[in-house]
Amino acid sequence: MDKCSFCGATRKNVDILLAGIDGHICNNCIERGYDILQEDKSINTKSKFNFKDLKKPKEIKAYLDEYVIGQNNAKKILSVAVYNHYKRLSQVIKEDDIEIEKSNIILVGETGTGKTLLARTIAKMLHVPFAIVDATVLTEAGYVGEDIESLLVRLLQAADFDVKAAERGIVFIDEIDKIARKSDNPSITRDVSGEGVQQGLLKLLEGSVVNVPPQGGRKHPEQKMIAVDTKNILFVCGGAFDGVNRHIAKRINTQVIGYGKEKQEERIDKNNLIQYVIPDDIRKYGLIPEIVGRLPVLAHLNPLDRDALRQILTEPKNSIIKQYEKLFEMDGITLIFKDEALDYIVDQAIKFKLGARGLRSICESIMLEAMYEFPSQNIKEFVLDKNYAENKLDKTVSTKFKSA
Repeated sequence: MDKCSFCGATRKNVDILLAGIDGHICNNCIERGYDILQEDKSINTKSKFNFKDLKKPKEIKAYLDEYVIGQNNAKKILSVAVYNHYKRLSQVIKEDDIEIEKSNIILVGETGTGKTLLARTIAKMLHVPFAIVDATVLTEAGYVGEDIESLLVRLLQAADFDVKAAERGIVFIDEIDKIARKSDNPSITRDVSGEGVQQGLLKLLEGSVVNVPPQGGRKHPEQKMIAVDTKNILFVCGGAFDGVNRHIAKRINTQVIGYGKEKQEERIDKNNLIQYVIPDDIRKYGLIPEIVGRLPVLAHLNPLDRDALRQILTEPKNSIIKQYEKLFEMDGITLIFKDEALDYIVDQAIKFKLGARGLRSICESIMLEAMYEFPSQNIKEFVLDKNYAENKLDKTVSTKFKSA
């Protein structure tokens, strides 16, 4: 009787039994073997990085263009910085050779402009461990809150605790502006969640061997630690820096002196001062000079205008509209958005100053009834026009927005 040479299952007990020269293999063993190969492949991919596989800066930006609308300047800066960072990792240092320093990045821009999305998309393209951490929960060692080293716990988890893979990963530190110095005079009082955290971050950003508790939480003598070298970890920091415009405006105003004052004032876009940000403005906002020096690559993200919001709805690979179309397609329903409806959604996002994140909230409010009713009905096509969108939004969220 024919049976699997691996598990011994007979032909009648399996779906498929493939015959070879001297034996047989069943579909169950083929599937198990495939899973083992895929797991081994993912481990090797995480542990090794081949610089030859890295895209050039123009190719990196083209990849970002598929997922992120606008922000061309930020995408260029990020593409070059990431490319140079992984060139640095591939460098074989010889005697008397030039050693390339690490270029950590700081992204400055309003909330919802795409800071986190840029970093996540870069990590997706590179196939490297990536972790998003929040700076607001960090405190100095010994105080209630999380220690600085907890930033690396997320990265280790993303790398399945493969230390070698984690040591060439990317950490995105969000809300970096929330740990700004609370006072201009650092000696008045202890700033445990501001300047104290910045001092603790210095060794991570610069590059040092850090003992990380594998489960996170507080350190104690009995706990086994994992040593992680941060010199090859790329740190990308992001923050809204609400109020930095005042420092920028003050600096620009003091520079605009003399006969060319009127012409220079004409060239300044007062509606988008963030584009003129320099490291000194970040320092005046409250980041200590040592931190600013360890974040040499500074990129700004412009506020999203109407055209950008309209593109965000439909153009990216994983755009909001494409996601809804896919959801309805899974129920056998063809979803069609009319242009007038899309324009209405964008107008509402601008009206209530909700930005890119608000687009999803508005769409969800409009689509709720359809997503609830249609799967139970025999509907093959749904055309969403402005009247439908306006009616549903008025019933659900307009009242809340007006009272806010």
